Amino acid sequence: MRGWRTAVLVACVVVALVTAWFAGAEAGGPSAAPPAGSVRLGPEAGEEVAAYLGRVPADLPPPGTSTLALVQYAEHLPAAGALAATAGTEAVTAVFQVPIRRVQTALAFEDLEPRVPAGAAIRSAQARAARAAAARETVGTDRQRAIAAAERAALDHPDCACVVAVLVRGDRAALEQVAAQPGVRAVHAAPAGTTRVELALAPLLPGQTERVDPLPDDGPVPP
Repeated sequence: MRGWRTAVLVACVVVALVTAWFAGAEAGGPSAAPPAGSVRLGPEAGEEVAAYLGRVPADLPPPGTSTLALVQYAEHLPAAGALAATAGTEAVTAVFQVPIRRVQTALAFEDLEPRVPAGAAIRSAQARAARAAAARETVGTDRQRAIAAAERAALDHPDCACVVAVLVRGDRAALEQVAAQPGVRAVHAAPAGTTRVELALAPLLPGQTERVDPLPDDGPVPP
């Protein structure tokens, strides 16, 4: 009796697995679209910076193919300068970070409004980043609130050198042109057909020069 029950159980499991396989095949199987945030643009945590910079050119799309790519800068840039370096592409998202020596500050990812001139769109994005920092001034520890206040004050200035990366859309020729611009540290392209919601953006920060490790957070916060 026990052997009969075991045989029935095994048969049921086999049927379930076959059914699941066919369902996966009908839904697209392994070739189905990846879930949101599964395509990382930027280095892996702990990765050697030289290794990352050496591997990203291989990810550029074939000639004539347009895709999303993360443009990462060697230093924090004002919005106008960051946009100037991406000429020939469509700016999609700006990544802001207020630089404070030996203080960890937040990354703010702000999508740029479509069908709006790029200059106006990135200024609006910076204003949203400033408002997000202002919202953090009343929460957390004293140090966290002080950092948020310093971030908001910096982002309130139009000329703040606070952009560390810009997500753009362009073809290979345009992306190669951007990669050759002074101050551009890396252009990391996503596979063709990747959408914005599928991306996980993790830009290489200017202060990360050897390994992608957390930066020091033991400095004083400016008043």
